[in-house]
Amino acid sequence: MSDLQAEGIACTWMRGGTSKGAYFLGRDLPDDAMVRDQVLLGVMGSPDPRQIDGMGGADPLTSKVAIVSPSTRPDADVDYLFLQVFVDQALVSDAQGCGNILAGVGPFAIEQGLVPAQDGETPVRIHMLNTGEVALARISTPGGKVNYSGGAHIDGVPGTHAAIPLMFQNIAGSMCGDLLPTGNQVDVVDGVACTLIDNGMPCVIMRASDFGLSGTESRDDLDADTALKARLESIRLKTGPIMNLGDVAEKSVPKMTLVSPPTQGGTISTRSFIPHRCHASIGVFAAVSVATACTFAGTPAGDLAVLPQDGTYLIEHPTGAMDVLIERDAGGVVTGAGLLRTARKLMSGTVFPAPIRPA
Repeated sequence: MSDLQAEGIACTWMRGGTSKGAYFLGRDLPDDAMVRDQVLLGVMGSPDPRQIDGMGGADPLTSKVAIVSPSTRPDADVDYLFLQVFVDQALVSDAQGCGNILAGVGPFAIEQGLVPAQDGETPVRIHMLNTGEVALARISTPGGKVNYSGGAHIDGVPGTHAAIPLMFQNIAGSMCGDLLPTGNQVDVVDGVACTLIDNGMPCVIMRASDFGLSGTESRDDLDADTALKARLESIRLKTGPIMNLGDVAEKSVPKMTLVSPPTQGGTISTRSFIPHRCHASIGVFAAVSVATACTFAGTPAGDLAVLPQDGTYLIEHPTGAMDVLIERDAGGVVTGAGLLRTARKLMSGTVFPAPIRPA
């Protein structure tokens, strides 16, 4: 790693959706995963609560990595590996995908020459290595150049930017093997009714009221509630094995999601934990899983949801709401999901990893 510390690594810093992080070409990082992870810890400055000696922003949402390479399968243009770099632990996890960081993969791939730009709009088929599925992103490329400016607004991001529609197919059971890995729409864990679901992101969905909460609490208030977080972690550790995720003590999945009636005219309100801190909004794939759970009557989400007529599920979160498009067949089974994100390039240059220090 000493050579990389001295010479640096080509890197682009991007905001993708409501997250931001480092985007690398796969060829610029070590092939050995253990060495690579040490490099990325040094890039972010982990483990350190402030990440003061690295580029991380002292928050899981700003300590993320996308590694992009030419595709290894014929039905995709690029491969995308998402890595979550923990803030205060010397841990890098590939246990989940990230649909927010995904939003920046298409623009990055085009600007790095992995996908030829078309005049007007360029489709980019992205093989998500974390889950094995393919997403289709449509990137604005007037005159054959990536355009980040536009009129699309997403909650949690100031201003407006070019729209990046993302469509997903066949994401049910992406990590757990089945949409409902236990075969049940409702399981009871530690006395709490839960929907254990994976439609792109493994989630444990529970009523906020079952924890004595309204569901409208702020992120800071929930983060400060140590008793709540201890209960959620107890449930999380027990649901991991029955969701086919194994021991999740050091994993960032499943996401623990509290639901309550909508307050902003949406479908349902959420407070999502990732997994030990309350999310400032909600992850893209977590929102898809929650929207899917809303279609199941008699479940924590289904009983509280106000179902839309047009297939657009508005998933409320602490800083706004996220539109999720759900496609269902004649029998009501969810067959596809999509949503709109934006992205913006923040910096392109060379990053110099810090040496790794013990926690």
